[in-house]
Amino acid sequence: MFESLIQTIAVAALPVIFAITLHEAAHGYAALHFGDPTAWQQGRISLNPLRHIDFLGTIVIPAAILIFSAGTFLFGYAKPVPVDFSRLRHPKSDMLWVAAAGPAANLLMAFFWALMLKLAWLMPSHVFTLPLSEMSKIGIVINCVLMVLNLLPLPPLDGGRIAVSLLPHRLSWRFAQLERWGFPILLVLLFTGILGEIMNPLVKFAARAIESIFGLY
Repeated sequence: MFESLIQTIAVAALPVIFAITLHEAAHGYAALHFGDPTAWQQGRISLNPLRHIDFLGTIVIPAAILIFSAGTFLFGYAKPVPVDFSRLRHPKSDMLWVAAAGPAANLLMAFFWALMLKLAWLMPSHVFTLPLSEMSKIGIVINCVLMVLNLLPLPPLDGGRIAVSLLPHRLSWRFAQLERWGFPILLVLLFTGILGEIMNPLVKFAARAIESIFGLY
């Protein structure tokens, strides 16, 4: 069992690290495009995972969750890319695009891993085809998980910031005040199982939709 968990961690490492770090990099790229150079000035607009890795959230926590869930659950996070929304050209409306960039990056990565899985199935059997196939399956799932999780309408998640951008000014200001309680609320939802009940059907739907596009049956 321990050996299989080590193998799972080894196969999952690459898709997990890139799913988490490219999500953050996408926020930085979008912020720079809309006028906020904060992430660029701090060297955080980079495709280099080392610039985004949080030792605890990107390595320790995902590995521990994989071990304690016997490889059935995965969660992690990177160092958040700094975004000064007041420096955006149109702070309220541009916030939507900056926030949406992260989940959009995860969607694109899920498509990439679906393509890799299709190639693994089409290639002649080789020593690398099985690891690539397993890595691709994890890549699809982890990116769907991060996309769905971050689109939940709860500040400071991306979905919460999208909601703040779309709501009328008075409502958006009040809704934004939830941000200080966002992480504790998320933890309560996680440990009570409510978060899983909300996310599981959405993640399965997203993953199956992507797989159907590539004919992965």
